[in-house]
Amino acid sequence: MISKRAEKITSFIVMDVLEKAHEMEHRGIHIIHLEVGEPDFDIPPCVREAINKAVRDGRTHYTHSLGIPELREAICEYYFNTYGVTVSPDQIVVGAGTSQVMFSLFAALLEKGDEVIISDPHYVCYPNFISFVDGEPVTVPVYEEDGFQFRTDAIREKITERTKAVFINSPSNPTGNLLSESRLKEIAGLAEPDRRYIVSDEIYHGLVYEGNAHSILELNDEFTDNAFVFNGFSKLYAMTGLRLGYLIAPKPFIRPIQKIQQNFAICPNSTAQIAGIAALRDAGEDVARMKEIYNQRRKYMIRRLREMGFGITVEPTGAFYVFANAKHISGDSYKLSFDILDKAHVGVSPGIGFGKNGEGYLRFSYANSIENIEEGMNRIEKYLN
Repeated sequence: MISKRAEKITSFIVMDVLEKAHEMEHRGIHIIHLEVGEPDFDIPPCVREAINKAVRDGRTHYTHSLGIPELREAICEYYFNTYGVTVSPDQIVVGAGTSQVMFSLFAALLEKGDEVIISDPHYVCYPNFISFVDGEPVTVPVYEEDGFQFRTDAIREKITERTKAVFINSPSNPTGNLLSESRLKEIAGLAEPDRRYIVSDEIYHGLVYEGNAHSILELNDEFTDNAFVFNGFSKLYAMTGLRLGYLIAPKPFIRPIQKIQQNFAICPNSTAQIAGIAALRDAGEDVARMKEIYNQRRKYMIRRLREMGFGITVEPTGAFYVFANAKHISGDSYKLSFDILDKAHVGVSPGIGFGKNGEGYLRFSYANSIENIEEGMNRIEKYLN
């Protein structure tokens, strides 16, 4: 018998689209991929060189379960230089991507029935992380006209005695929108010592094209002991396959999370950690180049989608997504996305895959070349006509 825990996990609909696209490609059909949130750039040269040197030097053995001290120190430097936030290396847990440390955090934080408030729409995996350790995801709708920002009063309405955390993601997947500084401060004020925490997924920090992304730690001086931060190297440094992420946590949580890490992961990948140090300290010019290219793609995609009649009330200014209103075409985003794939040969992500409030929207990723984005937009325009 398959466990109920495994049966409860929902599929990752974006992967359903991608896998169908791969089947079509296997039959010789040329697909334009606008469904996947993966940078199309190679890793920065300094990262490649660091990996090669680490292998040559034999740094391929188990490391400290929390991550090598040099990398944790480099993360502290990065948060101080970027946000003016002082973080101690003994507040950091490095893992195989943010997904792994996210699992470890919720395993350490939640008891059965504890509630975590998340936005709707949201990154599709969030509820599964919470539910897998017997927590309860509680959704709060966010709306296009607000730029998909949390309304603080709406969060308060969902807070109960069982609320353990409010989970934020800015810049957001799937919307690409940022929480404003004032809204972040309001949300930070919802933390309550030893009872309610703010969990901030900052994986898309650095990929912001207008305005600034603020770390919850930067705005949460009073409640530093009640905030957790996820970040990593996949998006900003195009290091998806190296699987390297980290958690910044209050010190009392580090030892419990470390024990989970020791048992279920042993340690992060040794060479990926060396690569992470190089990325943080030496990849600044490469990141700036990638950001400029992303921004050009973002502006082009927004213009073309609007010309085709898609609704974009507040322009997304972060990550590499446009979450566009397609309700005038269809109220069934799942069916629509597969129809676009079948007839236009363009992969796009259905909004329903990111929560009930995402229905009627399509997520377009501009993590692809401007030439491919232009071809994808042309195909979709022809499909609509």
